[in-house]
Amino acid sequence: MKRFSDHTPSRALPEWRLTLILDNLRSAHNVGNILRIAEGLQLEVITCGYTPTPPHPVLAKTAMECDLLVPCRTAPSAVEAIKLVRQEGCRMVLALEHTTNSIEVWDLPDIPMPLALVLGNEALGITPEAIGLCDRIVELPMLGAKASINVGNAAAAALYAIYAKYKEQLKI
Repeated sequence: MKRFSDHTPSRALPEWRLTLILDNLRSAHNVGNILRIAEGLQLEVITCGYTPTPPHPVLAKTAMECDLLVPCRTAPSAVEAIKLVRQEGCRMVLALEHTTNSIEVWDLPDIPMPLALVLGNEALGITPEAIGLCDRIVELPMLGAKASINVGNAAAAALYAIYAKYKEQLKI
């Protein structure tokens, strides 16, 4: 599989390597949006289950050609994807989900690389089996009554928080 370093001059931070695991996302629009974010941060993506995967016409329209640039592969499930990234040397797997054990994403004490972040289904969240394999569960604070945010928007907020925390950790 190609990595960004194979074809893109990098402005990323030293050792920056993050893989997104998309667990049964329903909306091709959301996946396209997430691929744009992934391209902007030079991330890899693993789509799982019934998540729309490139090439896909609706996804491509929202992705604005980022689906052609982002290294993307598939796994049968998020559980299998987590096992795969661990075999490849991933040092921490995070789940973006609100639970009784979750901490706010900016309260992570450290950001080891390589890192993976699991994003879940828009209605059902991350599968319990996948959450059970994650090292930490992080969340975005939800102060309103609905306690809901679009998965693409949540991905952007969490990923840029992780990027900022990693940059701070490197003292750059």
